[in-house]
Amino acid sequence: MFDMFSGKKEDVTNKDTNMFCYQCEMSMVGGCGSNGQDIGTCGKSALESRLQDMMIFGAKGLAAYRSHARELIDEGSQEDRDRLLKIDDVISQSMYFTLTNVNFNFDEHIAQLMKLGSAGVEILDLLSDSHTKHFGIPTPVKITQNRAEGHAILVSGHNLDMLNGLLKRIKERGLEDKINVYTHSEMLPAHGYPHLREYKNLKGNIGKAWFDQTDLFSKWQGAIVVNTNCIVPRDKSTKVDNYIDRIYTYDIVGIEGAKKIEENNYDALIDHALQLPKVSGFESDETLTTGHHYKTILTLAPQILEAVSEGKITKFFVIAGCDAPGKGGEYFREMAKELPPSAIIITSSCGKFRFNDIDFGNVPGTQIPRYLDLGQCNDSNGAVHIAIAVANALGVKDLNDLPVEIVLSWMEQKAVIILLALFSLGIKNIYLGPKAPQFINSDIAKFLVDTFNIHVIDNPKEPQVQAKKDLEELLA
Repeated sequence: MFDMFSGKKEDVTNKDTNMFCYQCEMSMVGGCGSNGQDIGTCGKSALESRLQDMMIFGAKGLAAYRSHARELIDEGSQEDRDRLLKIDDVISQSMYFTLTNVNFNFDEHIAQLMKLGSAGVEILDLLSDSHTKHFGIPTPVKITQNRAEGHAILVSGHNLDMLNGLLKRIKERGLEDKINVYTHSEMLPAHGYPHLREYKNLKGNIGKAWFDQTDLFSKWQGAIVVNTNCIVPRDKSTKVDNYIDRIYTYDIVGIEGAKKIEENNYDALIDHALQLPKVSGFESDETLTTGHHYKTILTLAPQILEAVSEGKITKFFVIAGCDAPGKGGEYFREMAKELPPSAIIITSSCGKFRFNDIDFGNVPGTQIPRYLDLGQCNDSNGAVHIAIAVANALGVKDLNDLPVEIVLSWMEQKAVIILLALFSLGIKNIYLGPKAPQFINSDIAKFLVDTFNIHVIDNPKEPQVQAKKDLEELLA
C-alpha cells in the first residue's frame, strides 16, 4: 500500500478508507472516512487523523512500559517519582491532543510525537535501571532450550517482578526440588539476571516467540502463566481449549476461562502445578545464549574499540524487534545469517527467535561474540547506549555516522514507541518490516523518508531474496 517508501507508484485502489474516526457526536453515519472522505466533520484531515492514531499507539506502548516500571521504582526516591510523573504528563498530553477540535497543526503533531519518543527513551532507561537495581546486571549465560522435566510451570510475558515473586514463593514453601520453572518468549532474558539465577529451579527456556503458544501450550502438561502481552484468546484459536484449565493470567492480562492470580498470591498456581502430570516430551539438546545487557557490553568497550580500529569489526547490525506469524519474518533470519564474520549482531525482543538458534561464534581474531542479546523489547535502549559509548570513544558527533545499521521488525504498540524513541534521538536510515504500518499514509511516508530516510520492507514475497538485496546495499 505504501510503495512510495521504495519509490514505486502507490496503488490507488487501496485508498477506500483514508481515515476513520467516530469519537464525537458530529461523526458522519458509519464514522468519518467510512465512505472515502478525506476530511472529518470537525475539519480533521486524513493526515491529522492518522498522526493522531500514531500518537495513541505510541501512548499505549509508553503506558505499558510505564506500568512495568511502576512496579519496580523505589517509592522513597523522589527522583524515580519525578521521572514517572514526566511520563504520565506526556501520556496525558498526547491523549488530550487527540480530543475533538484541539489541534489541526501539522508541525505541532510532529512535535508531540517527538515528545512521546523522548518519553520513550526516558521510560526505557528507567525500566532498565530498575531491573538491574532489583535483579543485578545480566551476564552472558547458556541455557537449555526445549528440555524440561518434573512438575513444572511455564512463564510467558515480560514481567520479571512477577517471575521473581513466583520463584520466591516456591522457595518459601520448600518446593524448589519439586517444581521447575521455565521461561517462554520474552521471558528468556530472565536467565541473565544474577538474582533470578540464584533460584536453582529456574531451569531453561521452552518455545520461541509468543505466537507458537497455542501449539506449545497444548503439548505442555504443566501449569502456565502469562503475565503481560502476548496472549491468544479462544476466538483466535480453539486450541486454547487444550490448556484453558491450566493457564493463569496476571495483572491486566486475561482471556475467558483462565484463572487469575490475585494480589500476587501464587499458591493456587503452585498447588495446581503439583497436581498436574510431570512434563515429558521436551528432551532437546538445544541451547540458547542470553544476558548481554548493555551495562555488561560496555565493560568490553576497550576490546571492541581495538577490534574496530584494527578492522576486525566492520559493522554493527541491530536486528531486533517484535515478531509476528508469517513468512515475511524470515527476512530477518536471512539478514543475520548472511552477515560477514566481521559484523556483530545486536538484538532484543522476541524477533530474535527467528535466528537465535544459529551459532554465530566470535569475531575472527578476538574473543568478542558476534551475537549479543540485549534482552527484552524494553532493553532496546541498550543499543543506543552502546552506540553513544562507541561514538564518544571514536570522537564521532553524529550517531548516524557510525558503522551501525538498524533493521527492525514491528508488531504492536510497544514497537511504535521504540520507533518514536529512535526518531526523537535523530536516528536515521532504519529498515522496518516485514510489513508497512497500515496507519501510515503516503503523506506521512513522505515525511518519514525525507526526514529520517526510513526504508520499509513491505511484505516481501521472497524474504530471503529481499534480505540479500538489502544487505548488499547496507554493506556497500
